[in-house]
Amino acid sequence: MATVGKVIKCKAAVAWEANKPLVIEEIEVDVPHANEIRIKIIATGVCRTDLYHLFEGKHKDGFPVVLGHEGAGIVESVGPGVTEFQPGEKVIPLFISQCGECRFCQSPKTNQCVKGWANESPDVMSPKETRFTCKGRKVLQFTGTSTFSQYTVVNQIAVAKIDPSAPLDTVCLLGCGVCTGFGAAVNTAKVEPGSTCAVFGLGAVGLAAVMGCHSAGAKRIIAVDLNPDKFEKAKVFGATDFVNPNDHSEPISQVLSKMTNGGVDFSLECVGNVGVMRNALESCLKGWGVSVLVGWTDLHDVATRPLQLIAGRTWKGSMFGGFKGKDGVPKMVKAYLDKKVKLDEFITHRMPLESVNDSIDLMKHGKCIRTVLSLE
Repeated sequence: MATVGKVIKCKAAVAWEANKPLVIEEIEVDVPHANEIRIKIIATGVCRTDLYHLFEGKHKDGFPVVLGHEGAGIVESVGPGVTEFQPGEKVIPLFISQCGECRFCQSPKTNQCVKGWANESPDVMSPKETRFTCKGRKVLQFTGTSTFSQYTVVNQIAVAKIDPSAPLDTVCLLGCGVCTGFGAAVNTAKVEPGSTCAVFGLGAVGLAAVMGCHSAGAKRIIAVDLNPDKFEKAKVFGATDFVNPNDHSEPISQVLSKMTNGGVDFSLECVGNVGVMRNALESCLKGWGVSVLVGWTDLHDVATRPLQLIAGRTWKGSMFGGFKGKDGVPKMVKAYLDKKVKLDEFITHRMPLESVNDSIDLMKHGKCIRTVLSLE
């Protein structure tokens, strides 16, 4: 390619500061350094975690930044030491790395990796080093990916090579939301055939969790959300029952307990709200109920009464659905191509990158499941 070995100037949506609209700017994207890959991003989803950093986390050192972490693209060039990837291959950048060498990567028990950005700057949500500049200023790369840019540079340990036949403007959703929810049910909760589940929150992550529960063979899947408009969509992914907490005067945990003769076998919190996390735990059956925290937040402590756990419930957390990205994402792409996993049904809007602020407003007001931005 004509761009190989050169700094690329391209469009990106830059968040110059918290609580402000993103600005479409021309940025400079450096050449890939050792063990890095420069990727031409074709499409990206807009995830609630992007909004969390912009409107809730608001860390003073986390700006300016290019957000986005749910993208898919094509390898443009590779840096020294990269042998696994070649220009022209389709890839999905990963916000959780898989170095393959650390104690976590070598254990089947977790998808954490000691070489990821989260180990050096979890509050800032970006690695300290960046390949982006704009107007003479360093611009951070959100979660090490920054898919709201036409080009990005990612370490090879945080890139998954995918099937060349995969449609990038759809499988981009596997970069975060769908894998996060689906895996939380299948990998983390380990939902069992014939079980009863409750999923709190019916955004993309929650609907993917519903899909995961259904795939695992749950016989009853209760979808919980304040927006009744989402219930019909939840049916598409396998939900059997629907509960709006606003329709009841008693706590939602008591409502679910009465519906299920004591509580559900598995519950998944997909909102990122510590109060909902507690409700999800208390909705589980004592003795063996398992509740999984899936929604992202780091603003408040989460708490419950000891008896809830002493009675035999298990409280777990799940990041990226427990998938080791380089291994798991290609398998999820294949599952989609084999029609074993739904993706198209999550997409409610498609827009150009220039409409990124409109897509953010849709998500803020609960008017979309997933918006996919085209960067071509």
